Amino acid sequence: MNDIFDGLPFKPADILLPRDCDLSLWSVVACDQYTSQPEYWQRVEERVGRAPSALRLILPESCLEGPSVETDIMEVNNTMSRYLREGRFQEYPDALIYVERTLDSGKVRRGLVGMADLEAYDYEPGSSSAIQATEGVVMSRIPPRVAVRKNAPIELPHAILLSDCGDIVAPLAGRTGEMELLYDFELMEGGGYVKGWLLTREQQEQTARAIRARKEWADRERDGLLFVAGDGNHSLAAAKECYERRKGLTDPTQWPDLPSRYALCELVDLSGNGVDFEPIHRVVFGVKPEELLDALMKYCPSAVRGREEGHVLPFVIGRWSQGEITVTKPAANLPVDTLQRFLDDYTASHPKARVDYIHGEAEARALAEEREDAVAFLLPRPRWPELFDAVVRDGLLPRKTFSIGQAKDKRFYLEARKIRK
Repeated sequence: MNDIFDGLPFKPADILLPRDCDLSLWSVVACDQYTSQPEYWQRVEERVGRAPSALRLILPESCLEGPSVETDIMEVNNTMSRYLREGRFQEYPDALIYVERTLDSGKVRRGLVGMADLEAYDYEPGSSSAIQATEGVVMSRIPPRVAVRKNAPIELPHAILLSDCGDIVAPLAGRTGEMELLYDFELMEGGGYVKGWLLTREQQEQTARAIRARKEWADRERDGLLFVAGDGNHSLAAAKECYERRKGLTDPTQWPDLPSRYALCELVDLSGNGVDFEPIHRVVFGVKPEELLDALMKYCPSAVRGREEGHVLPFVIGRWSQGEITVTKPAANLPVDTLQRFLDDYTASHPKARVDYIHGEAEARALAEEREDAVAFLLPRPRWPELFDAVVRDGLLPRKTFSIGQAKDKRFYLEARKIRK
């Protein structure tokens, strides 16, 4: 392993890239997107056909509770092993990949693909680790992801770490002429365009120095917080769980060499203008809409119909009905927290009610409009001048508080890494 990165929570990895295939068919969006829109995944299935694809190496979240989930997981693992036997991947040892993702909006999101040290990651509230979650992890969502990962020979990341230090990723943007171009293609379904370059040894050294300097500053000024998980919180939590299990079966002297100690991810720079924080809307299924709204009014004594000062919660019912409820004296700091507290309480006592978390207002509206038993709550765009300060000050934010862009802007699977010897 590259010794200039010793002691740092983010470092180069032995990265696998697919070869001898159409990358536009290989690369598919993160598995936790479009969970209530099976038609999206059906279109992807039809487009990919029998071509080699990351679609065969992941399990969409909508399938995690399906009747054949164990068989599906086995098929995914078998396909991973077959792709490895067939030489479907080319390995780039000890590599960092600089990525430019041109979104459908025209904005460019810049990142760096490497691996996070899970010893430096913690999703528990009150953590002082270098890498922390931004929002609460739903513990019930970890076991299904562990089931997918525990016997998998490789991992494909959709996790994104966020850095507010412009000295780590941004300097690479003007030096791509010195790098080897590894991929350059258009992503499917409006995902935009992606290009990736292999860092030189000298650029890796520059990156290591920048991370080390920022870590020293974070240790002094911010209780050690260096990076936060912007996307893929639950995937990282599952990776952490798998690593902890492996540690329990391994001599401590061998822990640094365990492949499961690390998780491949992309470190994204917040200092540019390529990262948009979007709200994650809530759509509640299996309810009588007006009864749900009445329950919300009773749950929040200061709630009134219409828009006033306070936490405004717009809602959509069916094709023609929409309105707003304002909680004028909220107990929480954010509108999403006010709403989530109610929804958690309501679904606990109404087993037929189900909440889905939707990226994109149009998608949330469409789901509410096409069903009689659904209500969509449309949340405002998050506005935090300093995301990191909010995490340090307030601890974990409510789950599904924000999204990095819309669903089509999420990370697409491309790079991979072996996680079993």
